[in-house]
Amino acid sequence: MKRVVLALFLLLVLSTAGCAGWTWSYARRTGPLAVATDHVVPHGSTAHIAHDLALAQIIPPGRISEFQFRLITRLTTTQGALHAAELHFPAGASVLDVLAILRHAPPVRHFLTIPEGRTARQIALILGEAPLLTGPLPPLAEGAILPQTLAYERGTPRAQIALRLETLMRQTLARVWAQRDPSIGLASPEQLLILASIVERETGVNAERPMVARVFLNRLGQNMKLQSDPTAIYDLSEGLGVLDHGVTHDELHRPGPHNTYVVDGLPEGPICSPGVAALEAVAHPAQGDMLYFVADGTGGHGFSHDLREHNQRVEALRTMKSAHAAKPKTVAPAHP
Repeated sequence: MKRVVLALFLLLVLSTAGCAGWTWSYARRTGPLAVATDHVVPHGSTAHIAHDLALAQIIPPGRISEFQFRLITRLTTTQGALHAAELHFPAGASVLDVLAILRHAPPVRHFLTIPEGRTARQIALILGEAPLLTGPLPPLAEGAILPQTLAYERGTPRAQIALRLETLMRQTLARVWAQRDPSIGLASPEQLLILASIVERETGVNAERPMVARVFLNRLGQNMKLQSDPTAIYDLSEGLGVLDHGVTHDELHRPGPHNTYVVDGLPEGPICSPGVAALEAVAHPAQGDMLYFVADGTGGHGFSHDLREHNQRVEALRTMKSAHAAKPKTVAPAHP
């Protein structure tokens, strides 16, 4: 009898050791995932997660494999809970690798860019069309968003992204206002934001922004209308900021709350979300008594101190455009 008991005991020990060896061999074995992938791990029980990973070929498929995954998860439970998130799994990840990722790896980060100079309507389209964001977008105030590229996780609410960017704009505007050159003559951070939005839409050349800001500040100081085309276009486009045609002389003088060909001083609000460079340009403008600027035909602008000089630059630009239009276009020779 003692021999039978001893034999059964040895059989149990050997079976347990064999099962353990089999399980840990399974845990360390190269996994079936052929290529690295980002996978959304669902919320749920360990059994639900195991089945999902097996279907995705991240762990070996089959009921036995799923049972072994659950067993190893339980045996290593002191190493942490499994997280439901979008995670990155490398090719050939073993079950132990997978568990380490589920417990400790950060979620996959995605990136979204809000370019400088976009209007609230344009920004709403960008956020609304981002497929990995969720939920509705609250109304956006013009100029309230700080343009930048930001990282986010799949499933982040659109309202949360908007709040982050609004908070960043408030913080940035407060800092820039506190560090401004006091001689610029603006009365509030809101005025700085309005003028920066005009500067942003007037030029995409970073080195020119302080000079454009100086022109507008000089005009404000002399009670001259700013006469900025983008302010007229903002009203004409109902806040979209772009037209499907070139703006005409009559359109430039059409009344509107933002049109600085019509209103005196600054418009009632921003015409876009300016970037940090435009805010800084208004806070620390270039020095000089320039009152005018016009495109120079090469992507930049020429700056003038008086109307006579400005008109000369305008005429030079017209001559350049006429010469370019009259120049015959080169046609590639036909091949025989």
